[in-house]
Order: sequence, then structure tokens, then C-alpha cells
Amino acid sequence: MRTNYAAVVVCAILYWLLGYLWFDLLFSKPWMALENMSAAPSSMANPVWMGPFILTFFLNLLIAFVLAQVCIWRNANTASRGAAIGILLWLGIVGPIVCTTYMYEMRSKQLFALNEFYPLVGLCVMGAILGGWRKKTTSANA
Repeated sequence: MRTNYAAVVVCAILYWLLGYLWFDLLFSKPWMALENMSAAPSSMANPVWMGPFILTFFLNLLIAFVLAQVCIWRNANTASRGAAIGILLWLGIVGPIVCTTYMYEMRSKQLFALNEFYPLVGLCVMGAILGGWRKKTTSANA
């Protein structure tokens, strides 16, 4: 199995859009309250300078590429197997690492849920896409 670069790019775009949906549309107010942020400083940010958004997209490309490699390595050739790998990586790596940090920083469980269920959903969706997206094969006889 080879890396499906189109699927990797689509996953990065979808994960990026999920971040917008998650933190701006769905959970903006509770997230800002739990982070002790007001809307004023975030709205004062210069929209021309897109540095964090661009960097986030490239980091999402990295995440999607690495997840694609794990899916290939584990032969996740269905959407459900890919999603399971995404969930397993979150449960075994992302969740415990960040949960430990939150405990020592005495941060709230609600903030953990808002911040960290986003990558759980994202890894699940990306894994499903990477596992389920099959490249069309061309046959010489077709």
C-alpha cells in the first residue's frame, strides 16, 4: 500500500476546518471563558497576518501524513479500521500525555474536554478517510 497524498491533503483541510467549527462556531464562548479570554483581544488580531493559521495547516498535513503511515503499517484498509487507529492513538498517546499536563497544571476537566476531544474527533475522521479512501486503479484491459 502506498501513501495516498490526495487523502492526506483532504484530511489536513478537513481537520483545519474542524478546528474552525469546534473553536469558533460550536464552543467559542465556553472555551474562551475557561481560558479566561475575552473576545476583544482575539478580535483585535490582525486578520492580514495569517501565520498561526498557515502553520496550523502545515502541522495538520504532518499529522495526516503520519497517521497515513500508521494506517499503512497496520493495514487499515477500511474506514472503520482507520478510525479505530485514530481513536487508539488518541487514547494511548494524546489523551494521557495532555491529561497528565492538565492534572499538574490544575486545569479544569471541562477545558480538557473542549481542547482534547477536538483531536479525538479529528484523528477518528482522518483515520476513517485514510483507511477508506482507495485510489482508483487503472487496468490495461479496461
